[in-house]
Amino acid sequence: MKRNTNQATSDKRPGAGGKKYVRPRTARSCPVSRVPCHILAFTLVEILLAMAIFSIVIAAIYSTWTLIMRASHAGQETAAEVQRQRIVLWTIEDSLTCIQSFQASMKYYSYTNFAGNDNESELSFTARLPEVFPRNGRFGGFNLRRLTFDVEPGLGSEKDLVLRQTPVLMDMDPDERQTPLVLARDVKKFSVECWDTNAMDWVPEWDDTNNIPPVIRVSLALGGNPGANTPTPQLAVTRLIAIPSSTLPSGLQGNAAGVGAALPGAGPPNGGIHFQLPGR
Repeated sequence: MKRNTNQATSDKRPGAGGKKYVRPRTARSCPVSRVPCHILAFTLVEILLAMAIFSIVIAAIYSTWTLIMRASHAGQETAAEVQRQRIVLWTIEDSLTCIQSFQASMKYYSYTNFAGNDNESELSFTARLPEVFPRNGRFGGFNLRRLTFDVEPGLGSEKDLVLRQTPVLMDMDPDERQTPLVLARDVKKFSVECWDTNAMDWVPEWDDTNNIPPVIRVSLALGGNPGANTPTPQLAVTRLIAIPSSTLPSGLQGNAAGVGAALPGAGPPNGGIHFQLPGR
């Protein structure tokens, strides 16, 4: 049983009146020396040294974490740029593979490709687009539309690649003209070249509007994000797109005698010849 040192010690010697003598409690001393015990502690130099080492460890952890966050942010920015490029090229390729052209109605089905300044091209054609094409629900089921890809000034000094759509035989909607679909921002290059079978070379402009080029080469370059802590590099990609369609001659578009022309997008009249375009 532990002895309670807070109580006074008793002695068996009898005191005055036959009472037990109680000896008062005295201060304890160290077993080695008679000097009172002192509590051990760190010196000021040791505390400062420990704080310095702790600060160095914290600084190293923070620097490593900052580098990881910057690398992760740069990777996410690059992945986002690549994804935007894929969406733009998918939109252009998907629409070109659905292109249609009728020689008797070139007013509505002409193919134009103009080369502007500073690696900027303007591409316009008519296609029967799928249901999943961007802004398809805005036109009420009119899938046969004329598409125009163009580069226009954007925010600040940037340039944007925009897409305007209008159904055949209809005027362009004012909202579509003023607020086109922005496919990509900060476009550094948008070049469309066509393969000329006569010259056996790539041409920046297509003068034969009555025919569709067999192969189209699209080059797209998007600038990085200079406002980010870690600017992303400029990304450029080039894709070759083979056109599965060709211009339908006017003799096949009209009646059996080859006289007259059918309405754009309509089937052949009675007795006419029905042609299935390649890839349709």
